[in-house]
Amino acid sequence: MRTVELGDFTVGDGYRPRIMGVLNMSPSSGWKPSMHAEVEDAARFAEDELIGEGADIVDIGLQSANIKYDVLPAEKELERLDKAVAVIDEIGDDAVFSIETRYADVAEEALTRGFDIVNDVAGFADPRMREVCEDYDVPNIKMASPPDLQNPGAVISMEETFAALERGGFTDKTILDPSFGKWTPEKTFADDRERFRRLREFRAFNRPILTATNREDFLGDIAGRMENEDQLPVSLAAATMEVERGAHIIRTHDVAETRDVALVAHALGTDRLVDDDTVRVVEYTDISRREAEKQLAMRGGDDASAATGVSLSFVAEGLEQRDIDALESVCVEYDVPLAPSESAGVFLSGSVAVLTQVADEISGASDNLTELAGSIRRAATKYADR
Repeated sequence: MRTVELGDFTVGDGYRPRIMGVLNMSPSSGWKPSMHAEVEDAARFAEDELIGEGADIVDIGLQSANIKYDVLPAEKELERLDKAVAVIDEIGDDAVFSIETRYADVAEEALTRGFDIVNDVAGFADPRMREVCEDYDVPNIKMASPPDLQNPGAVISMEETFAALERGGFTDKTILDPSFGKWTPEKTFADDRERFRRLREFRAFNRPILTATNREDFLGDIAGRMENEDQLPVSLAAATMEVERGAHIIRTHDVAETRDVALVAHALGTDRLVDDDTVRVVEYTDISRREAEKQLAMRGGDDASAATGVSLSFVAEGLEQRDIDALESVCVEYDVPLAPSESAGVFLSGSVAVLTQVADEISGASDNLTELAGSIRRAATKYADR
């Protein structure tokens, strides 16, 4: 996976996750604690409660992206940009600053006046945005979005999301945002949860990933916490999983708490090999068949071959001795590791392709083995039929 330099630090595999704190300078922003429209107040908040609590990046928004508010034109954002620049001038070089905008004109003006990163919530819908980012050679965050400046983030299915990220291409310094949240009325909590479960698949783009799930209702709904004020615990739970699933930047309103859980998740998560020498090698763990298919397809490979490279493991209890004997015979034939135990069940492990063949062989041999075969087939196909 490629890495991106942000100021004096690097984001990508092999580096600790970074925290993006949110400063909204629009009076209509949804989360009031992060809303500070006046320069002195905004600078104090950014310095004390974002940078001071551990934010590596301060993301400044000039209008609310909430769908209940009208979309403001670029001219209005440019009017507000003066105050955002004054905040940067007040703080100095203590942090990296990103400008959240969908407009290339705003991005360009912001870059000439001290901003370091462009956070494009419309995913290069403005036809000049990619050009501006390339001309200024700056890191940029591309959120999955249709080519419509009036409807940023309005993608629902995973297929739409992948297509939206691919549309318009990338620069050498593009970071991806999968677009969590209620960007369109048609999007459901189930859609966001599916996106979350499949977060690892975005690794196939070979670029750093930013997630922004802090205080989102699709998380709060799981725990019956539908008021934003009550959604910190579910947000922190999600943040730990995001780091484990490949996120490199966590965007949050709760900097101190998110920083701590991200550091713990990084330190105690899967110990993946990352060799950064002449040849950069990154080990991918917990890879599903569907992610392997995406990785192969993105590189022009044969995605059908994913089944031979991804493994499944099972423990089956309740088998009779004759079932175990028959299963062991088939596993020996296909060179599948199998360890039977009367008290702990039978453990078997192998590639999706080989275990599917084992399932075909044992199906019909007995009721128990037919049931086991069905379970193996369901596990083998559950990531390939959506």
